[in-house]
Amino acid sequence: MLTPITRVALAAALAVAVAGPTAAAPRKKAPERGYYDVTRMAPLTDQKGDPVKGRDLVVKKGLCLSCHQMPIPEEADHGDVGPTLDEVGSRLQPAELRLRIVDPKIINPDTPMPSFYKKELHRVAKKYEGQTILTAQEVEDVVAYLATLK
Repeated sequence: MLTPITRVALAAALAVAVAGPTAAAPRKKAPERGYYDVTRMAPLTDQKGDPVKGRDLVVKKGLCLSCHQMPIPEEADHGDVGPTLDEVGSRLQPAELRLRIVDPKIINPDTPMPSFYKKELHRVAKKYEGQTILTAQEVEDVVAYLATLK
């Protein structure tokens, strides 16, 4: 005689077997690792990033707090859609941070995070078409700030 837990497990296994692999939505294939070699992600400008300006950009222009928790206690609302950015400078090198800002879909094609330095954005107001969200120097400023979070 089957226990209730065994019945539930058997029913779930049967449902998965009947549905088959075609029931799940197809996932986008990530590029080969060599494609996003972070050593290719050199600074975008000759001028070093300014972490103070970067912190201001994170709050005001990049709107990073909409999706991420960060060590900015004076800002009341922090999102939880993306990973926390506390200590991100300990986990990622500046080139890796830059890549995630410039084009995060290279690393994860399914990410909801937008590219902050691509001109081919979708579903934007006409006045913003063909523009980047951040300038090259602003990307460097944000990278400099995030690198301080250790």
